[in-house]
Amino acid sequence: MAAEIFFWASVMLAVYVYAGYPLLLAGLCALARRPVDKQPCTPSVSLLICAHNEEAVIREKIQNSLALDYPEDRIEIVIASDGSADRTVEIARQWEGGRVRLLAYPKNRGKIATMNDSVTELKGEIVVFSDATAMLAPDAIREIVANFHDPKIGAVSGVYQVRRAEQSAMGGSEKLYWRYETAMRLQESALDSVLGGHGQLYAIRKSLYPFPHPRTINDDYVVPVRIVSLGYRAVCEPKAVCWEEAAEMAGFGRRVRIMAGNVGQLRELPRLLARPLPLFFFFSHKLGRLLVPFAMLIALAASAVLWAQPVYRLAFLAQLILYLLAASGALIPLRPKLLRLPYYFTMINVATFLGIYHALSGGRRMAWK
Repeated sequence: MAAEIFFWASVMLAVYVYAGYPLLLAGLCALARRPVDKQPCTPSVSLLICAHNEEAVIREKIQNSLALDYPEDRIEIVIASDGSADRTVEIARQWEGGRVRLLAYPKNRGKIATMNDSVTELKGEIVVFSDATAMLAPDAIREIVANFHDPKIGAVSGVYQVRRAEQSAMGGSEKLYWRYETAMRLQESALDSVLGGHGQLYAIRKSLYPFPHPRTINDDYVVPVRIVSLGYRAVCEPKAVCWEEAAEMAGFGRRVRIMAGNVGQLRELPRLLARPLPLFFFFSHKLGRLLVPFAMLIALAASAVLWAQPVYRLAFLAQLILYLLAASGALIPLRPKLLRLPYYFTMINVATFLGIYHALSGGRRMAWK
């Protein structure tokens, strides 16, 4: 009896987190939405690009930023180099003096420390954060700042796309995952507030910047959530598009870093107690994702214990096939590409265990890739 309870509770948790919750959001959005008073406006903007050893992309990033469709006298582009040991600073200096400013910090201290020091140097009313590897659509800044016409809006996230998915073995899976993730974020935004933004492109009112602790990993979550805790909304703007090459997103270590940051996000829970819907989003979206890997292990063990019963024998074999496909996908590029999804799904859940370890042990600095 106990094994059966553990099995079905684990399966129901995983199904709710990845399927039930998105369906519930869709139903709630059909019943009630909170519109944003979005209007064209041109507040002063500071585009802050924190960089550490980004010589391969910093030139393209600056050129992309200079090509943005926003009044030139209303935007500054600030490159904040966090102790880069390559040619990042040298390349950025080629544009210094016009709309581009360079803050060259000599010591590598981590992204948050760089952000905290740089924000105080910015001139814009709105701060837009963007990664060096992320390229912005020409109208991305116009679309994102139009939301700040609404005084209730404190933070706005753009939407994230994967380009040239074929460049990476997992590019197609990443692309599919981010489409799924973006759909949920848009629904959360429509109901109340999205929990976190895309580090590749999100914006805040400078006056609300919370100066997170330097050891914070996921700034794009902590900063918007703290703004939400002040009574403002954090929304997602579907027309503010940025993209990254699939090759930039590869790596198990990237997933471990994200999951370590997700564990750190649990500290933000008390700040949401007065906001029922964001609190519900937190439990269903953030906490649920951290619990699913444990649920998967429990379901596997419980179905093994219940092997004598046909339904659980079938469940055990189905899980075994999933993990065999995942192991195969780690070694060879399976075809059709649909067969690569088990590897990607298993990989992000395995990364959770290492992320939890690093978050709790504090034994590894994970500020930059």
